[in-house]
Amino acid sequence: MTKKRLVMFRAAVRLSVSGVRSLTRSRPQYAAPLAARCYSHGKQETDEEFDARWVSYFSKPDIDAWELRKGMNTLIGYDLVPEPKILEAALRACRRLNDLGSAIRILEAVKDKAGPHKEIYPYLIQELRPTLNELGISTPEELGIDKA
Repeated sequence: MTKKRLVMFRAAVRLSVSGVRSLTRSRPQYAAPLAARCYSHGKQETDEEFDARWVSYFSKPDIDAWELRKGMNTLIGYDLVPEPKILEAALRACRRLNDLGSAIRILEAVKDKAGPHKEIYPYLIQELRPTLNELGISTPEELGIDKA
């Protein structure tokens, strides 16, 4: 290396090292913005509107298996146990698709969603019993798969 290049190389290394040191020692000159709560001013959906929306979703005559699973996964993700009329529409969609496995899975998911509230699942089965009989769908307990 020539002397001129060596001097330039040293100067570049010195600047880069001092630059890195200054970056590691300096504090940011900005403050993080405080979290602000943004409340929605939109219209709140009533329970009846919520139920009607899901009943109409599952009552679509052209619903396919993917839409059925997507809808149930979304519905089960909410912090609630679906009303019997929503479950009835979902079970009827399973019947239209000839998908017994999804119907059983819906009942299992609802039982799991009820959690420690032991009175919810029997109530739902009682309310759904006419629909289950009409559609020929057995509960997981009747099939003996709840013990597995």
